[in-house]
Amino acid sequence: MHELTITRYIDAPTDRVWDVMANRMEEWWCPKPWRAEFDGLERRPGGNGSCTMYGPDGEVHPHPGTVLAWDEGRRFAFTDAIVDDLEPAGPFMIGIWEVEPEGSGTRYTARARHWTEADSKRHDEMGFEAGWGACAEQLKTLCEN
Repeated sequence: MHELTITRYIDAPTDRVWDVMANRMEEWWCPKPWRAEFDGLERRPGGNGSCTMYGPDGEVHPHPGTVLAWDEGRRFAFTDAIVDDLEPAGPFMIGIWEVEPEGSGTRYTARARHWTEADSKRHDEMGFEAGWGACAEQLKTLCEN
């Protein structure tokens, strides 16, 4: 498996972290000054998981996706491998975001699993650690304040 991972300890109860993670996604989903908008997120396997990211200089990056898993209070997973009535889209990754209790707080982990080593390397070179790390820090700040 070709996986890239980001994890953070968040000093907040797991139910609070999940609430922010699941219900305020547009506030933490992409690194500021970028912003994300989800278009009809369906919280169920097979549901719509598409979002569009908007950059500060007018950039627009649509990210079509499908929800693979939505385990309320624990994790969700999206993929870009199947979109638009289950038509293949040329898969790049499966994203998995999860929380679990750790001490008096919560362990947040985000994983990007890629079909090929080349895709994993490309994602890493695109700035995976900085980008997904910034998102984790934004989530942490929202949860701890």
